[in-house]
Amino acid sequence: LRLVESGGGLVQAGASLRLSCAASGRTFSNYHMGWSRQPPGKEREFVAAVVWSTGATYYAPSMKGRFTISRDFAKNTVHLQMNTLKPNDTAIYYCTVGPKYLGVSGGNYWGQGTPVTVSG
Repeated sequence: LRLVESGGGLVQAGASLRLSCAASGRTFSNYHMGWSRQPPGKEREFVAAVVWSTGATYYAPSMKGRFTISRDFAKNTVHLQMNTLKPNDTAIYYCTVGPKYLGVSGGNYWGQGTPVTVSG
C-alpha cells in the first residue's frame, strides 16, 4: 500500500489548507485512514481519521471544530480540511492507514509526510 500526501505549504495564521492523501497498491475495506502530525521538536500526535467502510469520523479533541476529515471513496483518497490555522499547527502531517482505531500510534502504513507552516 502506498500513501501519497499533498496540499501542504506555507500560510499565514487564519488561513485554510486542504491536505489530500491518495492510497494505491492494494484495496482495503474495513480500514481506518487518517492523519497524524509532528510539530518541530515535539512528539507525534493524532489528528483525525475516517473508517473507510462507513465514513464514520473521529478526531483528537483539540482538532475538532477547525479540522474536517472526509473521504473520496471512488478515488481512495482522504482529505483534511484545516481552517483558521494557527502557528502551533505547524508540523509535518502524515497520512496513515491501519485496521483499527488509529490514535497516537497510527496505522501500519505511512506516507512520507507533507509540511505545513503557519506564520504568525
